[in-house]
Amino acid sequence: MIDAITRALDWDAVMGWFYVLNDLSLVYVIVPFFFVELIRYAFLKRLSFDVIGDSVANVITFVSFVAIEYSLGILFVTKLYFWIYANFSLAHLSLNWVTIVTCVLLADLMYYWDHRMMHRIGVGWATHTVHHSSPHFNMSVAYRFGPLDAVFPLLFSFPIVMLGYHPILVLLSEILVQQFQAILHTEAIRKLPRPIEFLFNTPSHHRVHHGSNLQYWDRNYAGMLIVWDRMFGTFEPEVEPVMYGIERPLNSNNPIKVFLHGIQRLAVKIFQTKGMGNKLLVLVKPPSWSATE
Repeated sequence: MIDAITRALDWDAVMGWFYVLNDLSLVYVIVPFFFVELIRYAFLKRLSFDVIGDSVANVITFVSFVAIEYSLGILFVTKLYFWIYANFSLAHLSLNWVTIVTCVLLADLMYYWDHRMMHRIGVGWATHTVHHSSPHFNMSVAYRFGPLDAVFPLLFSFPIVMLGYHPILVLLSEILVQQFQAILHTEAIRKLPRPIEFLFNTPSHHRVHHGSNLQYWDRNYAGMLIVWDRMFGTFEPEVEPVMYGIERPLNSNNPIKVFLHGIQRLAVKIFQTKGMGNKLLVLVKPPSWSATE
């Protein structure tokens, strides 16, 4: 048994598995299920131009996000991973079932802390608020990204590489966590069996995360495993109906406004805050923080 899980694996085979789980999931899960959701909206008489416009805006923010990723140099980021791997990693771990599973678990844990930081500091919320600003909850919302959403995760990726995990395995694991997150954005699936709800993040748990209800604020940050929220005291079950959106509703499907409103609101807050020290604190304090408190 030990030999089976520690035996070196072929990179081509592993890349193929991740390709099916990551890239192809858009084809066999996300897009088909989104059309099922549209049919559900129509059946419930909730299909409207607002839902369609919101979904179009979500796709445009995703395209803009990807464009920024490439303009910032996704190849440079990959080279940076390899540079850290070559110069600062404690070891170079082999590719086997143990390293794959533990890398995915570490990527999931780091996602929790990255996600929590994005909610709890001003500059993080300025970009992540884009994802939460939709008043709807469907598969297209999963791809509603802010302009800096690819930057902050790097701070949490580097330690995994430094532990000796291969940079490509780290990137693939992070994408897997993100793709798992995507399938959670639905109202069509209610609660799953209790063991699943206890261990894994589910649509029910993630609906809570998107809730603007006061008791749902800053809860359920998990990527794949909801046990992180249970461990770190941020878990909240879905009880009352979820109201989606943010405290200050955006009320717009203009993709430019959707994509940039968080940065614009942060800039206004910094401009209106008195004192250079307080202006800097706006960037790192929670979004609700005010120098007048």
